[in-house]
Amino acid sequence: MITIQQMKIEMKFDKSGKGLELKDMFDSKDVLRKKAAKTLGVNMTDVSDIMILKHSIDARKKPQLFQVYTLGVTLIDKRLEEKTVKHCHNNNIALYTQKKYQFPATGENRLTQGPVIIGMGPAGLFCGYMLARHGYKPVILERGVDIDARTKDVEAYWNGGSLNPESNVQFGEGGAGTFSDGKLNTLVKDKYGRNREVLRIFVEFGAPEQILYESKPHIGTDILKKVVQNMRKDIIKNGGEVRFGAKVTGLQIRDGVLAGVEVNDSELIPATQAVLAIGHSARDTFTYLNQIKIPMEAKAFAVGMRVEHPQSLINECMYGKEHGNKLPAAPYKLTAQTSTGRGVYSFCMCPGGYVVNASSEPGRIAVNGMSYSDRGSSHANSAIIVQVTPEDYGSDGPLAGVAFQRQLEEKAYKLGKGSIPVQYYHDFVKNVSSAENNAVSYNKPCIKGEYKWTNIRGLLPSECEKAFQEGMEQFSHTIPDFAGDETILAGIESRTSSPIRIYRDDTLQCPMVRGLYPCGEGAGYAGGITSAAMDGIRVAEQIAVQFKPCRADSI
Repeated sequence: MITIQQMKIEMKFDKSGKGLELKDMFDSKDVLRKKAAKTLGVNMTDVSDIMILKHSIDARKKPQLFQVYTLGVTLIDKRLEEKTVKHCHNNNIALYTQKKYQFPATGENRLTQGPVIIGMGPAGLFCGYMLARHGYKPVILERGVDIDARTKDVEAYWNGGSLNPESNVQFGEGGAGTFSDGKLNTLVKDKYGRNREVLRIFVEFGAPEQILYESKPHIGTDILKKVVQNMRKDIIKNGGEVRFGAKVTGLQIRDGVLAGVEVNDSELIPATQAVLAIGHSARDTFTYLNQIKIPMEAKAFAVGMRVEHPQSLINECMYGKEHGNKLPAAPYKLTAQTSTGRGVYSFCMCPGGYVVNASSEPGRIAVNGMSYSDRGSSHANSAIIVQVTPEDYGSDGPLAGVAFQRQLEEKAYKLGKGSIPVQYYHDFVKNVSSAENNAVSYNKPCIKGEYKWTNIRGLLPSECEKAFQEGMEQFSHTIPDFAGDETILAGIESRTSSPIRIYRDDTLQCPMVRGLYPCGEGAGYAGGITSAAMDGIRVAEQIAVQFKPCRADSI
């Protein structure tokens, strides 16, 4: 295969001004095949196949827009490929062999019980999937409920019902990522092919093929729910077990070695291998682990507000006024350094999305962002967050960051009187409350859950608030009116990542408990759906290199 990198094709638009259907915006494979043949200096008949490896939109020369591709091109024989590359004086053209993911060869010892996986977010789900596919008969314990029941619980809460502490945006099948934008990009370096394997598995179970090559792939919560269900069915089909309403309440440890897992204070499951994929909001589990002296530390994370804008404002800035609303909802990524010394940046940006009530504890409010696969809401939202470190937490110990989060969430609950507190940014600057009767009719929040107009000044610690405001003003230099009259704030974004890190050694096990594998975002080793899934795969590999699969009659 030959790769052609940075191949550009200018985007054409309907002169009528009505715009183009999404399916018409992107060039067909016939157009790409013709362009590839011309670039390589070969005949169309010499090209036997093409594969899109990467795609993005280049809007740096607005209003002229380009689609940018990296293509894999297969010619009719390898000798022609070698000859073509040799005679191409283009640094963007080279021979290429796609690296395929390989699950490792298994170890010598045989497990007598299937590994127990605690939590069914992306880390636990992918760990369980890989182990089930290779004969290890994992038992997945999820404290929440299945995705259908969970969706009913979440929507009932958003519509004014009571919060279910065990079934909400944080807990249940699929983890916190299920009610999110479903972004699948990651900054994790990946020389083993785990990243593409995660994307391939998503496609196998129902995600669109485009996620394999889009520069910023996303699924959307509607499709992600179906993918998670399909993966669960496959785990069961391959000998795994999935148990909902199964909250881990204890670990049995003998002489520094895991012996069992206690469920719901009543049942002991024998286990010599268990994966701690508990997610970043399992605060009661963090407390238990700290009590039994599992080594962990408070770590830095970030806090801030969800910030909403009309999606049309973002589109026009990113694509230009001529074509701004003819293209898919545009994302953005922003960073700033402030006079406080703290970095401020956008996080989990949701084009065409919704702010959602992501609370998991009574008397506390936390928000997140979510979008469906069509990214069809009228608003864009992003967390604009400020770095915080253990020095900010006001207490010591591994759980200091958890206590800090809870204080902020309790403030948000009081400000919103049980609902999400919201405010126009210009009122935030003036330190005056926004009121419902002053709300701009065409720019009301796109929020899943009840909200209340109020004054959220003072919700963040003073230095963080100063940094937040400086960051917002700096971002207006990049995106005009980012800090304008239509900008809406919602608080508080406090669950950006885990506030703790559970120690693990080079074998990915807890140094004090052999057989216990801290994993994923909750343990402090990932920062999103894809990186958590990759970490889950990595832990599955580590179990596999030590042990053979279970015997057919072992469970």
